[in-house]
This record gives sequence, structure tokens and C-alpha cells, in this order.
Amino acid sequence: MSTQASSDGESQVDYTHTPWLDPSATPFIQIKNINKQFGAFTAVSDVSLDIYKGELFALLGGSGCGKTTLLRMLAGFEKPSSGSILIDGVDMGGIPPYERPVNMMFQSYALFPHMNVEKNIAYGLKREGVAKAERTERTKEILNMVELAEFAKRKPHQLSGGQRQRVALARALIKRPKVLLLDEPLAALDKRLREQTQFELMNIQEKLGITFVVVTHDQEEAMTLATRIAVMDKGNFEQIGTPAQIYENPRSRFIASFIGSANLLECTVVEREGNMYSVSQSSNSQAILVEYDGDLSIGANVTVAVRPEKIRVEKRSAVSSAVADGHNQLNGIVKEMAYLGRLSTYHIVTENDVMIEVTSPNQARYRDGNHPIDWDDEVTINFAPQSAVLLTE
Repeated sequence: MSTQASSDGESQVDYTHTPWLDPSATPFIQIKNINKQFGAFTAVSDVSLDIYKGELFALLGGSGCGKTTLLRMLAGFEKPSSGSILIDGVDMGGIPPYERPVNMMFQSYALFPHMNVEKNIAYGLKREGVAKAERTERTKEILNMVELAEFAKRKPHQLSGGQRQRVALARALIKRPKVLLLDEPLAALDKRLREQTQFELMNIQEKLGITFVVVTHDQEEAMTLATRIAVMDKGNFEQIGTPAQIYENPRSRFIASFIGSANLLECTVVEREGNMYSVSQSSNSQAILVEYDGDLSIGANVTVAVRPEKIRVEKRSAVSSAVADGHNQLNGIVKEMAYLGRLSTYHIVTENDVMIEVTSPNQARYRDGNHPIDWDDEVTINFAPQSAVLLTE
């Protein structure tokens, strides 16, 4: 979102990249009070969601949370038990999958092994009776877009996993759907190729401007790809927001622990001054200061969530003035550590016998290979009141 000056001198907000914030924008996909039961089991429970044109939206959750069922209802492969789905203002109730303005890319890719790349891609157009000249032109165009023109005559078994993934994507896009549904599209790729393909997928989506809805169980994948994320659990949306909103401002313990890593400290409110709360893990433990804009009473039970990378750690014998003068200072002993090259992870047991995870970037090069903090070292950790999140759910 940015601000631009209009011809009359008044500033105007540019919602190009944040259409969900535009009060005048109409949702492109509207999911209204959708329920889906399979016998006595509720797979999706009364969910509502607005997705805007041009978004790359992610449905994120663990196995059995309902995300794939919701995607299949968008595609028309499953019928809602109740509720409605609108795409571009048209109610999809009663419209079969082949007549919906959507296409779906499956996790398995489902390529025809006896057809070469260009025939796989053009198959849908041929079935629809599109003239050969137009099929050839559109196939050439999409092959160039996914950078597979030189592989047009190859069969699927002659391609790498990443190339097969792009063939499946091209086949789904060639029919120019209004919405592309992707079910775990990168799950079959190895880590390095998956990371590379994520950016390719984002670039293709931006070029075409087609609305993408991606189902994934991979938090990092959703955070990398999506403009916004809906986190699902047990058929419900636990939180909807941008990756930064969900990571930095989780609404619940579930979100804090599901998205990335978080230290969850069970505490009680002991004091308040404005929006600064003082909470404590026990009667004899040091107070922790946390910013919170809500209204909580003294004695209320809360959870303090703090991300490992937001905690600073130093050897107790060499504590700097920045740590010594900081808030939320705790002493502990390093019980476990892992050197991961660009960063190190520490598991630190505090004086209150609480395990705290800390990640720290390895900004200096240690020529002798010896890390400045090691197992069993006595350390001091601290974090700013603004770096923690106070949770009541």
C-alpha cells in the first residue's frame, strides 16, 4: 500500500498490492458460511473468506484440517453441505467443475506419459476444439513463459521434477482460467528446487495476473509465496492475514507455535502501567515486561510468546552493557546447541528450569572454528518488551 498525489492535490492511497484493504474493492472469490460434512465428521465448519483478484492466496494447515476439502469445493469436485461460493460475482452452486472459470494443478502433476511436453500442455485446448493454429500459438507462448521451449518434444520421463512441475503448471494456465487452484504444488520437489520454484511461480503469477489459491502444509512455502494466508485447524480459520501479520502478531498459542518457532511462557499478570504489562511465571521468578493494547486484570493467566531470533544471548562472564541494562533479562545454562552455518540455535535452561530456544546469526567468522558460546556455558538472555506477544487464547 502506498500514497500518491491526485490531480486536485489530495493524496490517494494505492491499493494495487493490498486490495483487501481497499474499502471499495469487490472480492473476486467469496466463500460464505461454507460447511462440509462427511457423515458425522465435519471437515469444514462455517468458514467465510474473501479473496481478491490477482492475489496469491494460501490455505495453510496440517493434515486433516480441511484445506484440501475447501479447495475441492472451489473446484466443484465436492459439494458444500451448506453455504455458497461466488467467483467473479457468479454463484457456483450447481455449476459442474468443467464449466467453472477455474483450473486445478494436482500434487501428482498427472501428465500423460505417452505425450510429449507440448502435447501435454495443448491437450485441454484440443479437447475444447480450439483451432490448431491458435493451439500452436498459445502453446508456444506458455512454453516460453515457463522456460520449457527447448524441451517441447521430450516425454515426461525425460524431464526433471522441476520441469515436470512447470509442464503441469503450463497445462493448467493455457486455458486462461480466472482462478488457478494448486494442491501442494511443490511437495514432490527437493528443498533446493522447491525454493527456486517458489520464486518462478510468483513471477509467473505476477505476469499473468491470475488469482492463485494454493493449498500447502509447509509454513515457509506459504510465507514465501502468499500475499495473504488463512491458517486452518479442525475445519476452521484460526487467523487470516499477511505473512508478516501472522508471524509477528499471532492471535493464539496455536498460531504462535504452528507458524515458525516460538517460546511460550505461561504467566500471570502482576502489574500494569498503560499498555505495558508486567507478568511473572511464578511467585519467585523475575517479572517480564510485555506491550499489550488490550485490557487485562491483575491475576489473569496469559501466555508470553517470543520468537527465538528476537532474543539476545551472551556469555554471563562477558555481558555487554546493552544486555545488562536491558529488560526481560534471564540467566541460564546452554544445554544443547546446533551450528547451522549462517546461524546457531541454543536450548537454554533458565534459573526457573524453563527451556528457552534462541537463534543467533553468526555474523563474525571464527577462524579457529571455535564458537564463542558452547555447551554448558552460563549465559544471559534478554529481549525487548516490544519483541514479545501477549496471548490470551
